[in-house]
Amino acid sequence: MGITASDTRPALSIRRLPDAAINRIAAGEVVERPASAVKELVENALDAGAKTIHIEIESGGANLIRVADDGFGMGPEDLALAVERHATSKLKAQDDGSVDLLNIAHLGFRGEALPSIGAVSRLTITSKAKTSNDAWKIEVTGGTVSALEPAALSAGTRIEVRDLFFATPARLKFLRTERSETMAVSEIVKRLAMAHPEVTFALRSGGRTLFEASAEADLGTDARLHRLGRIMGREFEDNAVGINAEREGITLSGFAGLPTFNRGNAQMQFLFVNGRPVRDKLLVGAVRGAYQDFLARDRHPAVALFLDLPPTHVDVNVHPAKAEVRFRDPQLIRGLIVSGLRHALAAAGHRASTTVAGAALQSFRSGERAIIPPQDLGRAQGFADAYGTPLQSAPTLPGTADPSARVEAWDAAPIETEALPLGAARAQLHETYVVAQTKDGLVIVDQHAAHERLTYERMKAQLAEKGVARQGLLLPEVVELDGDGAVRLAARAEELSELGLVIELFGEGAVVVRETPALLGACDVAALVRDLADELAEFDQSMLLKERLEEVCSTMACHGSVRAGRRLTGQEMNALLRHMEATPNSGQCNHGRPTYVELKLADIERLFGRR
Repeated sequence: MGITASDTRPALSIRRLPDAAINRIAAGEVVERPASAVKELVENALDAGAKTIHIEIESGGANLIRVADDGFGMGPEDLALAVERHATSKLKAQDDGSVDLLNIAHLGFRGEALPSIGAVSRLTITSKAKTSNDAWKIEVTGGTVSALEPAALSAGTRIEVRDLFFATPARLKFLRTERSETMAVSEIVKRLAMAHPEVTFALRSGGRTLFEASAEADLGTDARLHRLGRIMGREFEDNAVGINAEREGITLSGFAGLPTFNRGNAQMQFLFVNGRPVRDKLLVGAVRGAYQDFLARDRHPAVALFLDLPPTHVDVNVHPAKAEVRFRDPQLIRGLIVSGLRHALAAAGHRASTTVAGAALQSFRSGERAIIPPQDLGRAQGFADAYGTPLQSAPTLPGTADPSARVEAWDAAPIETEALPLGAARAQLHETYVVAQTKDGLVIVDQHAAHERLTYERMKAQLAEKGVARQGLLLPEVVELDGDGAVRLAARAEELSELGLVIELFGEGAVVVRETPALLGACDVAALVRDLADELAEFDQSMLLKERLEEVCSTMACHGSVRAGRRLTGQEMNALLRHMEATPNSGQCNHGRPTYVELKLADIERLFGRR
């Protein structure tokens, strides 16, 4: 075996890096951009017990970052140690001299961030301990530490970071525009402000106030929601439900937007672990799973969730910037989030977001169509047959109606609307929408979307109890399918049977349907089977249908719902309204669209200039 030229190269000697190089390498991990430095400094202020934090930046933080707080402050000895590597007040030594790195009860490590920032900038720290009458200052320039000097400061700590990355010019090339860096800083400050409504925050850039939030006087549930509304918008505050769940000493709190208050991306999802803002795939996936029953796949909920658990149950050191965490029992955490969110959304009942009415009113003003009728997705039996005798009903007048009429109305016996959230049915528009009168306005219901949700919820309830009730077909129906759709369905025949659909393979490319879910009534069997075959094509073959229960039941519910274009009697309309009031999640269909729009009388009067 010959010797190549590369084998004859002299061995590289191993040598220890100088402290300045070590600090700059550490800075590259901890301080990725100006927003990273702001995060570390504000977290230090919070750990120091600050009740007021002022942040000022220039040029997106590249030229200046100034963070001033009224926290405990530091004396000269602590100030000197704070800029040394591997020095911190956040970890306590045990009796044997070791340190428990898995028991971290603070947000940051003052000794971790400051040397890293000082290695790549001109850093000045001025601080005054609460127990002292004197303030002190120390400077770090590109890693070189100056001597301590007396300074003037009334209380707390003030940190200035100038010319960030001047000592590592190559890093400056990776900074984005001033606008982008400023937005990143603002995002960090707002996230920390969400978790700490008891603290006053103020952020200024170039002399202009970007964000300001005063400390909430009463730190109850309303205070947190008010702070969230200050950041996420008043609409979130008006359309959120409270979360309060606990399991095995782990608590989940916060607020979740109603399904009809959704977005096209996940930017309105804020997650916190022990007060620390994180971006964790497990948590994001849990939120997605909780809303899977209510939203279309391209829509995202708005949430602000706060997870509190013992420090030993979570590792916050898996990411240099502490943006990700690792849980000791991830399945417990996921289960808590999914169940907590679903219980809260179910408790909201038929409630839909106020933004639905706002959009409708705006459409009226602009002359646009407020509501788009859904597609005709199948036939179904009447509400009286599906649900039995309604709780309250309005009689209809005898006689025949003009088939070409676009509005069906009747003289109804007076129905007391005070105790009926969705009011009493008064008319049906375009054989698609039910109009009801409430005590202070009116409600317009999409009959197909509403019945779809009701059917879906009943299917889930039956499945949880004893399995979905089935009805046999007088004549079994053979359904021809394209590709390998028949094989996919036949492979899942046992699971589909639990959902009320009994099928068998029938030659090549076809199945025979013998029974269907009783709740669906006289549905279009062929359309239902083809839709299910398409649905299964997107599933992992190893995945049980029960793991994708929502998609399958949702597809079935669509085919069992009263369709648009079906004329309803007054009794059926009122039965629909009463069952909506009694059914969880009935404010939106299975795809996250609203099932009804409520318009207050005051808003209607404004449309006509009466107010």
